[in-house]
Amino acid sequence: MKENHLKQLGTLGQSIWLDYIRRDLIISGELRRLIKEDGLRGMTSNPSIFEKAIAGSHNYDEDIRTMALDGKDCKAIYEALSQRDVQGAADEFRTLYDKTDGKDGYVSLEVNPHLAYDIRSTIEEARRLWFALNRPNVFIKVPATTEGLQAIQQLISEGININVTLLFGLSRYRQVAEAYIAGIEARLTQGKSVKYVASVASFFVSRIDVLLDPLLEKLIDQGDKNADLAKMSYGQVAIASAKVAYQIYHEIFSTDRFKKLADQGARSQRLLWASTSKKNPKYNDVKYVEALIGVDTVDTIPIETLNAYRDHGKPKVRLEQDIEEAKKILQRLPALGINIDKMTQQLEEEGVEKFNHPFDELMETLAKKCQGI
Repeated sequence: MKENHLKQLGTLGQSIWLDYIRRDLIISGELRRLIKEDGLRGMTSNPSIFEKAIAGSHNYDEDIRTMALDGKDCKAIYEALSQRDVQGAADEFRTLYDKTDGKDGYVSLEVNPHLAYDIRSTIEEARRLWFALNRPNVFIKVPATTEGLQAIQQLISEGININVTLLFGLSRYRQVAEAYIAGIEARLTQGKSVKYVASVASFFVSRIDVLLDPLLEKLIDQGDKNADLAKMSYGQVAIASAKVAYQIYHEIFSTDRFKKLADQGARSQRLLWASTSKKNPKYNDVKYVEALIGVDTVDTIPIETLNAYRDHGKPKVRLEQDIEEAKKILQRLPALGINIDKMTQQLEEEGVEKFNHPFDELMETLAKKCQGI
């Protein structure tokens, strides 16, 4: 029998989570099969995923009809539908959560993306969602905006599990880790347990290359003095950034400061690789998954990439290979006229909008369905 490449990733220390959620995946038993046969260890969602699930199927029509007739508005209907799916998926993963003592088996639900720059409202909504879901193995997703950082620290101090999303830059990653650690310290100061407080930092990968590759292509096509440097960086900046982020992770979570917290039960905030499907048709369909296999990391991948890796993945720990070259790739960028901090800030802002748009589209879809009823 052919060895399952997805399951092999688990033996190498990486947890594979599914970047997808839909009602029929849960009720059909397919999610249970993925957990058993592929070693799936968690699931993430976002407004875009829910928009496709709810608008693109009839799985939710009866629930929408019932709630509309009860006078619920579109936002309340969306929250009820999304929470029900997350709870159902979390229940499927609960055995794994217990078996791994809270390391894996999580399902994520995001706060309203329109709150990305509102600290108080983000905290209030995250609290409300956390208590509404009422499951220990869920994450509330909060974007890594400047305002989000303050919310993350406060929510961690309250014992709420946080998936920090829309993280693109290395300097911002350090701030995310600091917010997590400060939240843990604040909780311990209150005399409360941190043993089961969990967090992941979702570093978005392929979108970095989507933004930078066209700039590098232009330099290559022009054939100027930097063409060779541009060729060496083409399609490599995202992976290089992730590799350096992993080095920062080791640095931060091996300090004496964190060791003191770990002695009191604190867990490290694992790096989660998000946006690991290929966006460029020139690239191998498992390019980013292959490059970012490493111990104590998570990779959340869509169904298509999951199927591709099961079929022809080549599992091997590669995340700590060629670290010096990864650093050089990032160091070369200023010579190419690229300010990576500005670029990742642009990606963060665009990322917020990319979640706002499908959220708004979903509200419009629900409004139309309710009007029809």
